[in-house]
Amino acid sequence: LRLIKELKLIFIDVFCAGWVDAVWDFEFTETEPLDAAIVIKNGSKEFKTLYSHLLPYMTDTESVWTVFGDNGVSVKSLVAVLSYFVLGGKSKTASVQQRISALQASSLYLLLLGIPGSVVNKMFHQILFDTCLNTVSNCWPQSLVKKRKKDTLKSSQADGKRSKPHRKDDDEMDVDEDEEQDEEVHLSPQDLLKIREGVVLLVKSLLRLLLKFPLKDEPQSADNCMFAKLTNFEPVIGELSFGAGQDIDDMRTMPELAYYGLWLLCSSNHGDEKSLRRVFHRVLYVILMMSKGESGKPSLMMATQAVLAARDQAIGFVSHVVDELKEPALPFLRILLQHISFRMVDKTDYRTRGAQAVAKLLAKMPCGDYASFIKWLFDYSRQSKVAYRMFALDVSMALLEQPEREANENVDTELVSFLSHRFLVHNMVFGRRSDASPTVRGHALTCLAQCLELPSMNATRSIKELFSTSASLTHTHLHMHTTQKTFKTLPFKTIEITNNDHASFELFEGNVMLVFSLAKDTMALLKRRVSDPKTNVRKCALQAMMGLLKHNVIMLSEGNLTVLSERTRDPALSVKKKALQCLMDLLTAHPENSLVQKAWLRGVVPAVVDAESSVQEKALECLEQTILSQVKSHGSYSYRDAQQTLTWDLLGLLCDHCQDLGRYFSRAFTVWSKQNKFTAAFINNLISHTEAEHAAGAWLLLSKVASSCPRLDYGKILDAWDDLVRSNVTVTTSCHILCVIGDIGEHLNEDTKSRIVEDIITWLKSFEMPLEVISASVETLCRLGKAEAVSDTQTFLNQHCGELVSVCEAYLSGVILNENGAQNLNEDLVSYALFFWSIHSYVECFFFLLYMFCVFRVLTEGSEELACSQPLSQFKASSMPSSVRAHAVITLGKLCLQHEELTRKYLPAFARELELCSELAVRSNVVVVMCDLCVRYTNMVDRYVPNVSACLRDKEPLIRKQTLTMLTNLLQEEFVKWKGSLFFRFIAVLVDSDPTIASLCEYCLVHLLLKKNPVMFSQHFIECIFHFNSYEKHKTYNKFPQAASEKAKFSLKGAQNKERRFTIYRFLLVHFTDAQRFNITIKISQNILGNAYRMYLPLDGDGAVVLAETFGILSLKEIKLSALSGAVGAGGDEPQEDEQMAMAKAVMQVAQKKVVSQVQKKVFIESMIPIIINLKSMLEQKRSPVLKDLMGYLQLTMQDYRSEVKEFFAADEQLAVEMEYNLKMYEKEMEAQMAHCSLGGDAASGGTPVSTRPSNGGRPLRHSGGAFDYVFDGMLGVLQRFVSPTAPLRGALRID
Repeated sequence: LRLIKELKLIFIDVFCAGWVDAVWDFEFTETEPLDAAIVIKNGSKEFKTLYSHLLPYMTDTESVWTVFGDNGVSVKSLVAVLSYFVLGGKSKTASVQQRISALQASSLYLLLLGIPGSVVNKMFHQILFDTCLNTVSNCWPQSLVKKRKKDTLKSSQADGKRSKPHRKDDDEMDVDEDEEQDEEVHLSPQDLLKIREGVVLLVKSLLRLLLKFPLKDEPQSADNCMFAKLTNFEPVIGELSFGAGQDIDDMRTMPELAYYGLWLLCSSNHGDEKSLRRVFHRVLYVILMMSKGESGKPSLMMATQAVLAARDQAIGFVSHVVDELKEPALPFLRILLQHISFRMVDKTDYRTRGAQAVAKLLAKMPCGDYASFIKWLFDYSRQSKVAYRMFALDVSMALLEQPEREANENVDTELVSFLSHRFLVHNMVFGRRSDASPTVRGHALTCLAQCLELPSMNATRSIKELFSTSASLTHTHLHMHTTQKTFKTLPFKTIEITNNDHASFELFEGNVMLVFSLAKDTMALLKRRVSDPKTNVRKCALQAMMGLLKHNVIMLSEGNLTVLSERTRDPALSVKKKALQCLMDLLTAHPENSLVQKAWLRGVVPAVVDAESSVQEKALECLEQTILSQVKSHGSYSYRDAQQTLTWDLLGLLCDHCQDLGRYFSRAFTVWSKQNKFTAAFINNLISHTEAEHAAGAWLLLSKVASSCPRLDYGKILDAWDDLVRSNVTVTTSCHILCVIGDIGEHLNEDTKSRIVEDIITWLKSFEMPLEVISASVETLCRLGKAEAVSDTQTFLNQHCGELVSVCEAYLSGVILNENGAQNLNEDLVSYALFFWSIHSYVECFFFLLYMFCVFRVLTEGSEELACSQPLSQFKASSMPSSVRAHAVITLGKLCLQHEELTRKYLPAFARELELCSELAVRSNVVVVMCDLCVRYTNMVDRYVPNVSACLRDKEPLIRKQTLTMLTNLLQEEFVKWKGSLFFRFIAVLVDSDPTIASLCEYCLVHLLLKKNPVMFSQHFIECIFHFNSYEKHKTYNKFPQAASEKAKFSLKGAQNKERRFTIYRFLLVHFTDAQRFNITIKISQNILGNAYRMYLPLDGDGAVVLAETFGILSLKEIKLSALSGAVGAGGDEPQEDEQMAMAKAVMQVAQKKVVSQVQKKVFIESMIPIIINLKSMLEQKRSPVLKDLMGYLQLTMQDYRSEVKEFFAADEQLAVEMEYNLKMYEKEMEAQMAHCSLGGDAASGGTPVSTRPSNGGRPLRHSGGAFDYVFDGMLGVLQRFVSPTAPLRGALRID
């Protein structure tokens, strides 16, 4: 009775039959408005009370339908009234009460459907049922969802490599969304809580319905269940349980209810296999962290804590389903994993979490299914899309973190190999080492390094096999061909990657699959990756190599370690920082290894003077952390302290094997001194080590910091000086002590200074000191005698050094000027005297002219005046030893730097040494001296730059490398200009016989010189053709003066050097801009092809070679515009962050390509075609062999311009028909010729001789087959009818 009373409260009996029939006729899509008097008196209270009265009827034996019939309640009217309230909540402007009423009415309807007898009483209606299911999304405020989507979009743009361009449409869209947001009713937190209660009631009603009402025959209704959307409706504290025996009334959170509903949908009551497929499909987007909007297109969600928790819950739910259902769920689990792989977005965080999800779910598979999926994953990893290959690497890494599977009797023998970690490491990870995409190559190397950090011993063992000399690496070759589909067309079913015997798509660099069987080959490939053109690949290769060295997979050899240290001078900033970090990590792992220590010093110390300030800061940080901060007092030192031991070992290497790093090390102390890093405690700690086993390192540091410290313990320093005088101290330590003495000289009294000066003079007079100590001693003397007045300083030096100068002059004149002096020659003493005299500027020299003559006589025989005036060919070489002459060069160079008249006088002597001297040391020193003189006396040395550049072809690699480096420095500072033959000599080093020198030349040109002068390559390109072919008959090009010996030395003329010449051409063209390629094509056609036709370029033997080479250059792919060749983004090399972004880029590229193509092809048709036609006619008349090169170029070009040729002849249909016919005949003839050649080749291989004599009466062949001649004769005949061969050539387009 109370039930009937509540029903009457909503006035069911007063609704007219016409209104009810209209609602049913419209199939619950719309309702007519009710009379204003028909209202619910107490809000939603009536619905709640009615719901509580109807709920027991789901389990009671008494039928509610009988009660309705006995009391005259119309079921049809009841459904119509409920639909009225349900539809009332669909509007965005619905009030809070309308939304709550809609949710409660939907709950009542679902409850009635769950009461036995509802089907007989025709309660179920498909449209109304689906509308009730959608009530949650209609009533819950969408503004929250939209705000979440906007945040997600901003996050996606921030995380991606590039953001979308801001468009006007986006602004308009935002305005529209804001207007829609304003239209929605504002809801308070209390209102949201009430709506949430209604949502919970609705979901519980649906759950009760699913327990009673099967949806097997209503698949659409089952699909519309909103459980997947509710999984991340709100956060859950703690873990969810997915057991089947849960009470619906005890569930409090929405995710609990949602996953229980998904579990119910998995039962057979709601559709056998389809139910599982449906549920897994819904859960897929939760795992992918995507949401499906009204359009049905998934959108990426921001990876918040709530979204990540929902993802983990979805993975746990799928695992629960598989555990409960076992075998029936495995096929759908495989489908789910395949779709996760194919739909994963290419963002690092999402990929990583997706790979972890795949690994967790794969753990639920038995061995047989696991191996089968790994096989599928291997095929998937070889797809053409970069994102797939990247995700396959992430999945492999996630699987390597799990225990290795062991095969059982249920696994097929063909699948056993897929269970091992060895397969994942060798084929999935290392197999991508030569991928066509640099992104994948780099990621594969990163994964290889990460494998070594995994706890799995099998993974580490597998990596060691790759670099073991006894193991061989093999790859499983699977040829495949798949059709790529987007998420819009990809149904949720098994994704098969089928094999295709007729197609093979190997995604390897250069389309070549490399198989390595030896460790040295694997190591060679890794070293190539360290020098990869792509920055990211180099960084990842460094990380991989560091990991291999760190874990002793490869030897800690000098060669392997040098690879790391050299990368600190990489052109890319990020690579330099990565190399520094790798060296630090490696030193931390192997602090006791001397080779690692040396490599660390070689890499970190020079980085202190890097051009990038951030690299300098990183290097200084490494040095301070490793050396400066580890200096403790000698009393607290312990050899067990690895850090302190490492510090003194490094300082010992700087004093011994790495002395050449001293100037870089000094720069670090200059920076630290400004930062006040040298405390009194630090100085005292250093001094405490000066008398211990680490004295050499301590004196090294003291020599760097003494000048910056206001106060030192002078007593200990003077005691060390006395020990130095009395005992034998190493050369390096002696220099450091002398440096410290010079720094503290101003703080010493006169008696102490005099004693030290006397000791130094005594040393110098002994003529037994090493050259390094001589320089340090003289420097210390100067600092000890330094006074405010320059004259006082000079007097001090004359007083103490004058006697030494006299002794040196007397010995040199006695040895060099006397006829029999050479018999008493002491090579060491002569070198000593020359070296001492090289620092003569400290002393007033009364014998200067005599001394200069002595030094010059060391270099050459004969009088000084005659030697300076005669030509280079008349110089007579000196009979002095090589070491003496090398010292003489340096000495004379230092003197010339201080006296301009000496430079003008003795430059011919230096030039003679470069040309005629056979000693390596002498020539090397002359190059250094002349380059230094070029900085000081630029105009004077300019005429001798060709003599210096000639050393780029020296027989000694050391001199070639040194000359290349010094010329690069002079060109950067513009002390030398690109005049004469300098550019061509410099560019010729690209084909040097030593690969390291060629690589250095490429670096200098691209990263140093081309940045300073971007048009350098294009300005000299045409002249390169004439120069490298030694063609001198052109009136403009290749007219600079050269000696015959220099021409022969740099000549690349002849067929034997053709490949070397084209290597240079390709290098230059690769670094052209599109505008430069366009212009150079026009210039070549005007200045070479046009001149050849006008007979300005005689077609004799040399001219024909130049013309033929020109056609070869025009046929190179490097000369094509990058916008037309599709080099940028071609082949899916790089991943796209977003489909819309990819579409926008594609549209822009197509538009750019179309515009550029139209301009270039117009130029070709209007400018080059007339030249080629006229040139062809002339070559045919002369029967020139260049004709075949012209035809070969025309063949390649016409393939690109076929459609433009049709447009060109559109005005004359007859000409167009003839052209099309000729092209079709050419294609047919070429196919027939290829088939004939293949058969002829087989016959020839059987022993039948093949004649190579031309069959055209001795006339040079224009091509290898008659088809080519036939077609192009016809085609050019048509062109000649259109363009008169006697008409003047049309001017090419000029681009400024």
